[in-house]
Amino acid sequence: MHSDRPVTLAAIAGAHGVGGEVKLKLFTDDLSAFRSFNDGALTIKSLRGNIARFAEIADRTTAERLRGTALTVPRSSLPPLGDGEYYHHDLIGLPAVSTDGVALGIVVAIENFGAGDVIEIERPDRKRFMVPMRPEAVPEWGDMVTVEASFVEI
Repeated sequence: MHSDRPVTLAAIAGAHGVGGEVKLKLFTDDLSAFRSFNDGALTIKSLRGNIARFAEIADRTTAERLRGTALTVPRSSLPPLGDGEYYHHDLIGLPAVSTDGVALGIVVAIENFGAGDVIEIERPDRKRFMVPMRPEAVPEWGDMVTVEASFVEI
């Protein structure tokens, strides 16, 4: 069902110290299960929270030059999902339809403001609306996202 397109798990936020360590902006709870990123271009030697040392980064200059670099892995390397679970990556870009069968647009973002995930849908007229990612609002997802009609913004 899902392609093996790269999934971004973190990004290099900048250098940390002078020895080539980098600060990471993490998009996952646990990066430690992964050692190789960007098709093998970057290999973690050590990881402490959001500070990493890569075998390929020897000094601060190189670390600074890589600021903004996304750290990606193939989708197939992610752990399997349980019932009712999803990866944000898999939902973004899916068509959204209402439970009444009306085409709503495309899922363009997933946010979490502290009370759970919220999907953002962009309509064909480029206007956007948000829906909580809860079973009563989004009863189904897979090849498309189905939104309970009463949650659809007019």
